[in-house]
Amino acid sequence: MRRWARMDGLRGVLAVYVMLGHALPLTSLPGWATAPFRHGEAAVDLFFALSGLVIANSLEHFGGRFAPFMAARAWRLLPVYFLTLAASIGLTALGDPLAALPWVEVEARNIMEAALPRPFLAHLLAHLTLAQGLIPQSALPYAYVTLLGPAWSLSTEWQFYGLIGLVAPRRLGGFALAMLALGAAYRALPLGAEFSRAFLPDAAPFFALGLASAAALRGGGTRVFWICLAGACALALPGGGGKAFTPLAWGLAMLAQRQAWGAVLDSRMAQYLGAISYPLYLVNEPVQRGLALLLGPWVRGDSVYFTAAFLPLSLTFSLGLAALLHHAVERPFMRRQNIRLPRIEIAAAALE
Repeated sequence: MRRWARMDGLRGVLAVYVMLGHALPLTSLPGWATAPFRHGEAAVDLFFALSGLVIANSLEHFGGRFAPFMAARAWRLLPVYFLTLAASIGLTALGDPLAALPWVEVEARNIMEAALPRPFLAHLLAHLTLAQGLIPQSALPYAYVTLLGPAWSLSTEWQFYGLIGLVAPRRLGGFALAMLALGAAYRALPLGAEFSRAFLPDAAPFFALGLASAAALRGGGTRVFWICLAGACALALPGGGGKAFTPLAWGLAMLAQRQAWGAVLDSRMAQYLGAISYPLYLVNEPVQRGLALLLGPWVRGDSVYFTAAFLPLSLTFSLGLAALLHHAVERPFMRRQNIRLPRIEIAAAALE
């Protein structure tokens, strides 16, 4: 058995992609320059597949026991999350960051809220419990993105952790097929308009793909992997050709682990970005919001000056703050519970 380090590099690349996808809509760069970065949801779907791959190993590490598994997940994720959530709430209370940016399009408004939502306490409770993905839209509209946008996927992850921790599947391939069936059933029922994209069944095909990959990489279950890959593509097709590309991109990521052209993911930079990917994914939006609040009035409506200052500062501060949170918060809490960073291991002959 050996570690598949390139998946760590992929995690870092995806986090940077999401960061750019959040930053570029606030700039005045031409559409051809920003268009390649308008698929942040697809990148998050790949994160879900990564979780399916990694969490299977993590659950096995705890012998399938639910309580210690969930405790380890909480110690790993919640300290950084609560700090970022508090910062995001404080920045949102300061006002609308887009008010002084008249050039931005609707896409930017979909990323950043203009003000704190009402009723605030209900939204806060949803975020504190990571239950925002379970709340119907009619009960609390857009609760999944109101206080900290990127946290919607964390709520989805939390639902997945609870499910796999309670079920503690003995056969990953069978559980992968069950998740794929859950995703198919959800799409067949008229529930899509009632729940947000943070509802676990919406992402179930991608978790299934990751679980099937874990089964295949252990030397068995290759047939289940291809079934889940084909099923995820088929279920994504109604969302457009771009959606269907996401499962295929996962297939390419799998191939990259054993091909020479995937060596870029072995680089020291990619590996470090993978190490700080979780805090980077969470903090980039609050950092961009704070910079927009600061720079917007100063540039007085000049989109060129704003873009020239905002883009390098947002990248620098996001990366710097993510590194700080990783070393000062994430790693100390993991050491406190003797939690290791997720490792992806495979049999030497897997998928050859």
